[in-house]
Amino acid sequence: MDAAQDPNAEKPTSSKCKSSNHRKPRFLVIGAGRRGNAYASAVRREGLPAIIAAVAEPIRSTRISFGNKYVWEKGAPREDQSFDSWQHFLDYERKRRKAEAAGDKVYAGIDGIIVCTQDDSHKEILQAFGPLKLHVLCEKPIATSLQDCLDIYVSLGANNPENIFSTGHVLRYSPHNMLLRRLLLEDRAIGEVISVEHTEPVGFFHFSHSYVRGNWRRESVAAPSLLCKSCHDIDFLLWLLCYRTDVGEPPHMPRLISSVGNLSFFTRRRKPAAAGSATNCFSCPHERNCDWSAKKFYIDKFYDQGERDWPICVVIPDIEDIVATSGTDHGRAVLTEVLSTDYDASTPRATIESKSWYGRCVWESDNDVLDDQIVTLTWDDDSRAIGDKEFPDRGPKTAVFHMAAFTEAQSKRRGKISGTHGEIQYDSNEIRVYRFENFRDPDKVKVFTPPKAAGGHGGGDGGLMQNFSQAVEAVVNGELNVEQAQAKYVGCTMKEAFMSHAMVFAAEEARLGKKIVDWQDWWTRLEERFVAQ
Repeated sequence: MDAAQDPNAEKPTSSKCKSSNHRKPRFLVIGAGRRGNAYASAVRREGLPAIIAAVAEPIRSTRISFGNKYVWEKGAPREDQSFDSWQHFLDYERKRRKAEAAGDKVYAGIDGIIVCTQDDSHKEILQAFGPLKLHVLCEKPIATSLQDCLDIYVSLGANNPENIFSTGHVLRYSPHNMLLRRLLLEDRAIGEVISVEHTEPVGFFHFSHSYVRGNWRRESVAAPSLLCKSCHDIDFLLWLLCYRTDVGEPPHMPRLISSVGNLSFFTRRRKPAAAGSATNCFSCPHERNCDWSAKKFYIDKFYDQGERDWPICVVIPDIEDIVATSGTDHGRAVLTEVLSTDYDASTPRATIESKSWYGRCVWESDNDVLDDQIVTLTWDDDSRAIGDKEFPDRGPKTAVFHMAAFTEAQSKRRGKISGTHGEIQYDSNEIRVYRFENFRDPDKVKVFTPPKAAGGHGGGDGGLMQNFSQAVEAVVNGELNVEQAQAKYVGCTMKEAFMSHAMVFAAEEARLGKKIVDWQDWWTRLEERFVAQ
């Protein structure tokens, strides 16, 4: 199909520094839920160098809504734009490539995939798409087990990848965190870092919704909550403390990892006596006095206040279509029916475990992931000259990360960094820099308030999508090779992305074994094992 017939065809750029055949990369979004929309909306909002060329999504209403916003926009989708599964697209793409090789006219192909499906599907998707040699942005976590992560890593080329790879470590790309890192590493605002205390307050409702009632409640189905929720934070700490911006500096990796944690509260033995044998909030005598009432959360606090996005769209994915077609009252009735749906002793266990029951009593759920966890990372003194070059900031240091469920704040991270010349305190809104030389002189404390960026994670969603798009754009137009574009734009090698996931699993091994893990020995043995495969 020629460009005249293709409304999504790339138009020649007016930029003097780009040739007339310079083109934007084309992406397939697999999974049109919240994360898929976050990345696609960044393309539209920021005017990024990318085209959302196709969508693969099993829920028809979600697929059509996404496509109308970002893909075909007007009219009906073409055959190359809308797919009810990634397998459907894969079959189409193989046939398209075969026809193209035979000299037939075909629609333009895609350059990369953006994987935003449930975590446990990532391995199957990435390995199935591997032979197509496409660029990849995979939502975090990359996979739900260490072995699956390693299998994906090897299948994508391990230390010699042929394509751009990025994952959803969006904290690296928010303006707030980029400023924080610059203050620490480039400006050396507090000298050499000695310790970091970093907290992710997951939030009492967020945790009960996602990790007690929701998709991430069971480690056997999803993964440890440290991976699902907080691999962001482990990566954030490594990004701050391991990788200097100086060209050629080797990473200063932690030496020791330890962790402790508990499933503290959401267990049957903590259930209030007043709740009796109830398994659902809508039939519970304690509901009116319960902090965790599903009726209060989903209906009173969200739906009745006009909220149709998260978390309501998680409970009922097509809620917008229901309300648009049948009205607000009908939507409320449907939501109430879904939330009040219960099970009893005759319901097969497999049926209970196969879905999320968002109206379920939080003390009767089958959840088993931790609601409170601390990870400690310790660095050795590695101050040394390498060749004729001196590298600063490689002294001993410690980082403590706390994942806390029982907080008012919902994922509004905060922390404190102690250095040899001062201290930095940060939260989601500001960064406060105090230097010891200004003792008892509060007027000299510097407070930075980075501008609020649009999009999720303080602009990190858009920042990640921008950097991924620019990296792929540079490769497809022959401006940089994969290694150069990965370094310049993504700012994180594929190895580093997988190492930060591996560190989560090392922390879990330390917690479960009640021991301290020697990271460098642990990672060396791991590399030897999978490289030898």
